[in-house]
Amino acid sequence: MTAITAPPSATVVDVRLERLTKRFDDVVAVDDISLDIEHGRFFALLGPSGCGKSTSLLMIGGFEEPTAGRIYLGERDVSGLPSYKRDVNTVFQSYALFPHLSIFENVAFGLRRRGTRGDELKRRVLDALELVGLSGLERRRPRQLSGGQQQRIALARALVNHPRVLLLDEPLGALDLKLRKQMQLELKRIQHEVGITFVHVTHDQEEAMTMADQIVVMNSGRIEQAGTPTDLYEKPATAFVASFVGVSNLLLATVSGPGQVRLSEGTEVSVPAATLAGRTGEVAIGIRPEKIRLGAGELNVLAGTVAESAYIGVSTQYIVDTPAGSVSVCVQNDRPGATALAAGERLTLSWDPESTFAVEPPEGTP
Repeated sequence: MTAITAPPSATVVDVRLERLTKRFDDVVAVDDISLDIEHGRFFALLGPSGCGKSTSLLMIGGFEEPTAGRIYLGERDVSGLPSYKRDVNTVFQSYALFPHLSIFENVAFGLRRRGTRGDELKRRVLDALELVGLSGLERRRPRQLSGGQQQRIALARALVNHPRVLLLDEPLGALDLKLRKQMQLELKRIQHEVGITFVHVTHDQEEAMTMADQIVVMNSGRIEQAGTPTDLYEKPATAFVASFVGVSNLLLATVSGPGQVRLSEGTEVSVPAATLAGRTGEVAIGIRPEKIRLGAGELNVLAGTVAESAYIGVSTQYIVDTPAGSVSVCVQNDRPGATALAAGERLTLSWDPESTFAVEPPEGTP
């Protein structure tokens, strides 16, 4: 097989957004964002519905015109160019396959428009089908394929043209949970194999963290935080990121000294001094549920009562009422015979100070 590859580069920026804004009448969908996406990244735009992520993707692809700002593909300003003049291809959730054409002709469509013919066209189409694991299906029609297979055909059709950037607008949203998880790993494998920059829009934080090596979290048209999945999970910069990327326990506190805070009911808690970043006054400290232990053993300790429990196979999740607020705890079921705690049982929670982060209190906090 001849690999579908992009020109190798370690430092090239494939997509640059400079102060990009999009308004729809009096609604600001994208609000003055700037962003660099390096070559070869699997990049995710993550956020809730209406945060501006899909609008940003559509502007990169040329399907929406920005109200202000510039879009660069490499060194080329493409801000005013139509989609067909940009070196990008897009895979949408609907796949948009041609039902009357064979799988071969669906994949070959863009190549034929560019004048590719004969053996070259056949070789590239068959290479693309092999890449997505669908060799031998070129004579079938889209209606004869499953949803997952149709998604792969849409991907092959987008990759066969060797675009500089592949845009993915929630392409897995129509698949069931099991197939979606399989396709997440397939997409990651394909991206590593071809080396093309992928820009993926999703509202599913687990999906973004599974596939992407760089993530931008958006909220209300603006960028809340950009970084690796590890950065966003372990060191969220805002209460929104802490709550949107995974589950966080956010407890209101007041800074009482270097590396020390006092919870709302008076308990003193240690945190890394660097985490406070010079903050004074009120803060919200965060601890992920899986980093809290049932029982003493760590430096930070908080008493509570089990309010609810849920057995979900790989783990048991507890909601524990404490004087400082409700706390979620996730306990791995990694030992046989473990007995779940019942509602009403009193217990002690503890956690390592190094597992604690700090953010500004959420908006609307009294």
